Amino acid sequence: MKYIIGTDLGTTSTKSILYSTDGKVVAYSNVEYPLYHDKPDMAEENPEEIWNAVVKTIKSVGEEVDKDQIIGISFSSAMHSLLLLDENNIPLTRVITWADNRAVKYATKLKNSELGQKIYEATGTPIHPMSPLSKLIWLSEENADLLVKSRWIIGIKEYIIYRLTGEMKMEYSIANATGYFNLHTFDWDDQALSLTKATRDQLPELVDTDYTIDHLTSEAAKKINLNQNAAVTMGASDGALSNLGVGADRTGVAAITIGTSGAVRVMSNKPYLDPEGRLFCYYVAKDHWIIGGPVNNGGQVFRWVRDYIYDNESNEEIQNKRDPYDRITKDAANVPIGSHGIIFHPYFSGERAPLWNTDARGSMIGLTTSHTRADIARAVLEGIVLNLNQVLKLTESATKVNEIRATGGFARSTLWRQILTDVIGIPITIPESFESSCLAAAVLGLKAHGEINSIDKVHDMIGNTKEYAPISENHKQYVQVNKIYELVGKQLEPIYHDLAHYQRNLSQEMD
Repeated sequence: MKYIIGTDLGTTSTKSILYSTDGKVVAYSNVEYPLYHDKPDMAEENPEEIWNAVVKTIKSVGEEVDKDQIIGISFSSAMHSLLLLDENNIPLTRVITWADNRAVKYATKLKNSELGQKIYEATGTPIHPMSPLSKLIWLSEENADLLVKSRWIIGIKEYIIYRLTGEMKMEYSIANATGYFNLHTFDWDDQALSLTKATRDQLPELVDTDYTIDHLTSEAAKKINLNQNAAVTMGASDGALSNLGVGADRTGVAAITIGTSGAVRVMSNKPYLDPEGRLFCYYVAKDHWIIGGPVNNGGQVFRWVRDYIYDNESNEEIQNKRDPYDRITKDAANVPIGSHGIIFHPYFSGERAPLWNTDARGSMIGLTTSHTRADIARAVLEGIVLNLNQVLKLTESATKVNEIRATGGFARSTLWRQILTDVIGIPITIPESFESSCLAAAVLGLKAHGEINSIDKVHDMIGNTKEYAPISENHKQYVQVNKIYELVGKQLEPIYHDLAHYQRNLSQEMD
């Protein structure tokens, strides 16, 4: 028997899953780490904390079988991260994540220019502070010396694979999300790069998503307790792999994912570029592209409920080795649709789709003295889903959606599943495998090793699925809630800029 490890480098945790070659889950491990918000627009990770999580999770799942049977590791990773290394390959920065909005001024200027749309049409990456393109423009203007000192300009996946193998590569899927990769030529885009003051020599060699490095360094092999000849397959972005991992790889089938962030994505056999630059278009594998819209605010917002609304009880649950989210969703399930009149917009980290407004801020309207924290918990769940529903409508400009596959940490919650199908008004299918990105990464690895002939084999590995259908009366109620949700959003949008500007000024005064 042979085994492969699928590892997902998420924004707030790393997950590793050990699979047999027929896609059966053998072992699972998850290690969390913080996302640093030292300033309102900052969102960074510590690369050493992520490395330690990778080591711990891979070592943990690998211990379940003889290490001689493990053929390798394949990776999934969050998109849009930026990490600068010096000439000794030591980090000069923390990992600047997709959620970091400090490049807003430069992204807005580029987006409002004719050049912005041209770059989007070349790269498929919407012009937004999330992208490494915007971040590099920001650094070149405000911290040019840092770029001069940088030997490598990469993301977190490239860094982890370098630590494991000693080789510096970047695969097409992650490169496609940088904003300076040309999806037509499969090469770095000179026009976009010229805006950043970065050079081609600072960027890694580009390879396909199934590219495999056939060894580990001796130091890494010891740390993760695998043989040195265990191979590392590059894998792809978490969004790209999530669609593949739930079987949403056919026309008309959308994947809705909520992890720390969230997204609505459809797959196509060729690129699609939105005339208004509102949708991303990223490579997955040969003849596989994902088109869709990302949201900043998914599980991280519900985590806020856990940490600040249910803080004492959550700590007690964790100490007793129980999942604190179970208690919160149990409370929320006892609250009726509409959360007793609370309307929540989940824009804690600005918002990408559907607003593409970095200045957007979270809001909760309708509170009275009769409301409870259970009402707030329900309102947060509903607000996240209502926002995703807006993105689904936007995505349908590319293709009509008639089937939904849902995945991510929220898919574990029966309450969330029902809220989702009731809001969108069509059935959703939940695969047995919740960690779809890990599964799809493993599938890419298995194909690279010759264990399977095609990545379509993933359909045989997804396992059992369960369908949730909307309750007609619930959907009717959510149609009414959605009208208020949209109305409130339109009323708030004009003040987002002033509020965000005020917050930034406060932050500068504190510094």
